[in-house]
Amino acid sequence: MNNPSFLKKGSVVGITCPSGYVSADRVAYAITVLENWGFRVKKGKTIGASHHYFSGTDAERLADLQEMMDDPEVDAILMGRGGYGMSRIIDELDFRAFLHKPKWVCGFSDITVLHSHLESRFLVPSLHSPMCGAFAPETAHEGYLHTLYSALTGESILYHINDTPYNRHGVAEAPLTGGNLSLLVHLMGSASEVNTEEKILFLEDIGEHLYKIDRMLLTLKRAGKFDHLKGLILGGFTELEDTERPFGQTVEDIILDKVKEFDYPVCFHFPSGHQAVNHTLTLGAVHKLAVSENGVILELKRKL
Repeated sequence: MNNPSFLKKGSVVGITCPSGYVSADRVAYAITVLENWGFRVKKGKTIGASHHYFSGTDAERLADLQEMMDDPEVDAILMGRGGYGMSRIIDELDFRAFLHKPKWVCGFSDITVLHSHLESRFLVPSLHSPMCGAFAPETAHEGYLHTLYSALTGESILYHINDTPYNRHGVAEAPLTGGNLSLLVHLMGSASEVNTEEKILFLEDIGEHLYKIDRMLLTLKRAGKFDHLKGLILGGFTELEDTERPFGQTVEDIILDKVKEFDYPVCFHFPSGHQAVNHTLTLGAVHKLAVSENGVILELKRKL
């Protein structure tokens, strides 16, 4: 792995918006919290910028992200929001300076494109984490936001959640990969395609029809992405829709059907994704996953 350094007091967090529009007001409180954590903040030009759906034109968003990636003073990059837009600029990014000094890339949803690219092409770990919109006075002291701080600063991270009737018990220790299901399917056949070989795969999504979840999972299955997993973690699958004529399976049933011939552990309802509680996961790092009747333990092993 090509590892970013952990942050300390005085480290610099850059904020940029490479995808959908986000207002400056939504970013403002995130800056307050980051500064209270002891970090300095460098604001990108795309904060509050607008070009139709996006936080600026493709060229403006590319330039802003490139500046953050190249800046030797910046130690981590927090994305303003997701939405859509990263895949429009990913092939134009120059990673040479970034690889000389890797930094933590923080975000989720559309940022899955960059997470997958960094891991599959360059073996650089990154953080599937809340973005600026998650920071608000009522959430500033929530545990899920503190897991972003813990991941950035190198603190130990161990999650313990309840077992569910859908879980498949077992133990695995392997690097964690994945992110948003629809984005991972979107990346199939590209230079950013996810590598799931001997990995623990994390998946989450929002606002999809059940039949589309089924279709996307079949795409991953037919591509062999489930064949050599060590484990599977399912985060939030929220705001799902059904068709007028019901699909006939729950999302849990759909997922279990796709991996029924395999014996690795499967964990449902992990608190990460498009939901109120969105814990940080260090993609590319080795984790131990233990799923039993006593609950689920996911431990970051820090073997980056």
